[in-house]
Amino acid sequence: MKRIAIVEDDAAIRQNYSDALKRSGYEVESHEDRAQATIAFKTRLPDLAILDIGLGDEIDGGFTLCRDLRGLSATLPIIFLSARDSDFDVVSGLRLGADDYVTKDVSMPHLLARIAALFRRLDAAKQPSRAEDILHRGDLTLDINKLAVTWKGSEVGLTVTEFWMIHALVKFPGHVKNRDQLMREAELTVDDNTITSHLKRIRKKFLAADTSFDEIETVYGMGYRWHAA
Repeated sequence: MKRIAIVEDDAAIRQNYSDALKRSGYEVESHEDRAQATIAFKTRLPDLAILDIGLGDEIDGGFTLCRDLRGLSATLPIIFLSARDSDFDVVSGLRLGADDYVTKDVSMPHLLARIAALFRRLDAAKQPSRAEDILHRGDLTLDINKLAVTWKGSEVGLTVTEFWMIHALVKFPGHVKNRDQLMREAELTVDDNTITSHLKRIRKKFLAADTSFDEIETVYGMGYRWHAA
């Protein structure tokens, strides 16, 4: 049974989401603040974390927790679930490494669909690797089952969402992928700014491995493409 951690400071909201997730077949652990969650996560990581941003007296406690979680695991699926709907907050959350960002007016079926999509992609990593599951594009190697990416032999730690966005681009190098196609491949339902934020973060990670990295091209008005080798 998949275990989901929800970190939410409002007791009633926390209980409502916890009950709904349990009814959907998930094991749930809930935490009311960052300190409590941090202690629990250092002992055992959940399979997926749902974080509010404001946690008690910490206005941005969820952001800090997300950054700390990314330090513990590069691939743990993280979803922000917040009442805050500004572009600044969405972009900030994604830049910190969250896989998804939804506001609290989202319906429960919609939230469950987003959770299921993340788990489907994670489950692929548990399958034995076959030769056809490994893509080589010049200096890039992409292992679909392990959700692992290397560039010039250096590992690039991508989140689940970032991995599938890169996969969409490199399947057909030189072909432009528009934002709708990238969302479909990554099983995201987000706005244009969110896609842009993910791409910026992906570029930053590749540049950390290779300062000359320049394989992702922005085709203005159309989308993005991976340079053909």
